[in-house]
Amino acid sequence: MSKFVDRVVVHATAGAGGNGCASVHREKFKPLGGPDGGNGGRGGSIVLVVDPGVHTLLDFHHRPHAMARSGKQGQGGFRAGANAEDMELRVPDGTVVFDAQGAIIADLVGVGTRFIAAEGGRGGLGNAALASAARKAPGFALLGEPGESADLVLELRSMADVGLVGFPSAGKSSLVAALSAARPKIADYPFTTLVPQLGVVTTGEDVFTVADVPGLIPGASEGRGLGLDFLRHIERCSVLVHVVDCATFEPDRDPVSDVQALEEELARYTPALGGELSDRPRLIVLNKIDVPDAKDMAELVAADLAERFGWPVLPISTASRNGLRELAFAMAEQVRAHREAQPVAEPTRIVLRPQAVDDAGFRVEADPEQPDGFIVRGARPERWIRQTSFDNDEAVGYLADRLARLGVEDALAAAGAQPGCPVTIGDVTFDWEPSTPSGVAVMMSGRGTDRRVEPQSSRPAAAERKAARSERRRARSDEELSAEDPEDA
Repeated sequence: MSKFVDRVVVHATAGAGGNGCASVHREKFKPLGGPDGGNGGRGGSIVLVVDPGVHTLLDFHHRPHAMARSGKQGQGGFRAGANAEDMELRVPDGTVVFDAQGAIIADLVGVGTRFIAAEGGRGGLGNAALASAARKAPGFALLGEPGESADLVLELRSMADVGLVGFPSAGKSSLVAALSAARPKIADYPFTTLVPQLGVVTTGEDVFTVADVPGLIPGASEGRGLGLDFLRHIERCSVLVHVVDCATFEPDRDPVSDVQALEEELARYTPALGGELSDRPRLIVLNKIDVPDAKDMAELVAADLAERFGWPVLPISTASRNGLRELAFAMAEQVRAHREAQPVAEPTRIVLRPQAVDDAGFRVEADPEQPDGFIVRGARPERWIRQTSFDNDEAVGYLADRLARLGVEDALAAAGAQPGCPVTIGDVTFDWEPSTPSGVAVMMSGRGTDRRVEPQSSRPAAAERKAARSERRRARSDEELSAEDPEDA
């Protein structure tokens, strides 16, 4: 049995980029062949694509996890790793994408619309691409970047021109079945319609869609019944039609109070896509006039409804089909007027905003968790941290050169950083030792090593470094105290 699903949570994980290759060309009689390591391949992205053949989010309900493939690692002989293919997730037209905090990040309208939910990681450069005049034969390569991960909420908002609004069992499903070829479930008990049903109506040269959505009850704007599921699907409707049951047996209901109750719920609901439902044109349909008492009721309240609300009032019967032709043309006229009032779509313009001259692409902040620490924030330095293999001293030295050229060393010094203070970039924290001022050439050492990086055996233990920092901090506090009051010192 098929199931309609209009709200799901998708866990999207893009593929990681492939690592670069550190290789040296080896050939007989050519001992110095040079670096020939290829670049890693790009990881696959998670892409949402609007497909006209998809009408529900059921597939994501059963398979909420989407993981793209990772890029291949580079190889020697200048062979680059293969890029991974993007994973395309087919979604219905009218899907709205929310982030984990509930903010709208994409509104997918129109066949073929694409949205990158999680971008694949870049591939790492091989040592052939890292070779330079100062570093002729790099003994390292860059790591591939991890792919993005995101928890997204997908909600379907039906793409219909006309939305039918009414209490349960008001005859909305019967009306859609009478006007179009749609065959929704019809029964004589409340909440027969549990999911939206769309029907296509043709009147002369006009073609429009009508949405039959779950019935509305008082308190729907606060989540009672199927209220929120109902209201979500009329956000995009350009015309709302109140379907009123004139043959109801409930003593406390009448057409005027029904329309008033529906309008109060619509006024309380705030569409997530913006705008107000009160701005939409309305029609009032008095249904079931094939019943004698209902016909008398419709004749009695039609003038009162038209005077009170100012909307066209049309009596109909879905059983005898009385008034359906007039209703269809009235809907078409409202839809046509709405379409003509829409602004002409302008071609998409790409706006290029050049980076400011004084924008270094990073910033240095004080670390709130460490009194003498600093945090470097910025897309480029954080990406370089992820690409660095800290098991290779030459790779660490190359990272120091990149940070120095970017101006991180000078910025830390200007911020008051002292040698040995902890500096955090991304998820890596290290003791800052200024060694490479920007613009200064670096004297190279052997492959895989760097003179500025101490060998592993001579590096002080973490406890010793922490004790040295504490001693420097204590000495600095004593100096400040003696400067304030020599007697206390």
